[in-house]
Amino acid sequence: MSAPALRWYFDFISPFAYLQWQRVRALAAQRPVALVPVAFGAVLAAHSHKGPAEIPGKREFTYRHVLWQARRAGVRLRFPPAHPFNPLASLRLSVAAGNTPEAVEAIFDWIWGQGREGDSVEALGPVAAGLGVPAEALASESVKTALRANTEAALLAGVFGVPTLSIGSDLFWGNDAHDFALDALQHPEMLEDPEMQRLLQLPIGVQRRA
Repeated sequence: MSAPALRWYFDFISPFAYLQWQRVRALAAQRPVALVPVAFGAVLAAHSHKGPAEIPGKREFTYRHVLWQARRAGVRLRFPPAHPFNPLASLRLSVAAGNTPEAVEAIFDWIWGQGREGDSVEALGPVAAGLGVPAEALASESVKTALRANTEAALLAGVFGVPTLSIGSDLFWGNDAHDFALDALQHPEMLEDPEMQRLLQLPIGVQRRA
């Protein structure tokens, strides 16, 4: 049996994606992982969701929780000057650079390792130059089309948040699900367990009115 395809859906706006990237990068060194930048805002809109940073109270808690997680994991993290920010330029830079591990690392490090702005072509100029990507490439229709296609493919796959690691058709959402994903990768029969299967069909007991 061939190994299942691995895909990692992410947006540079997400600090949790930055945290998981440290682990996905290690996984990608062992086996192929397709790195798929997507527009998180479009994913939220498709599911009529708000992001954590759009909810007062949850926003502040999330930021402190992220910083705590980074320190606990020994990961350098410094928030950019403002958050949330418009991530389109960073996403397009990744696409223009071929979504290579080197490009993804450079962009994440610029925004979340060094705490720099990543919301414009001008702000990302040094990163683009280091990757050999001309500034005008970020405005090309091919790059914009590729990013839209990534996002549409993610929605078709059932992605509802970032970061999400997919193993074949199974989705594992969030940095905190990384160990779950690795366990499922090593022991795929785990997901065929009767109780795991029963949960896929668990009836809804009550629904909140809009």
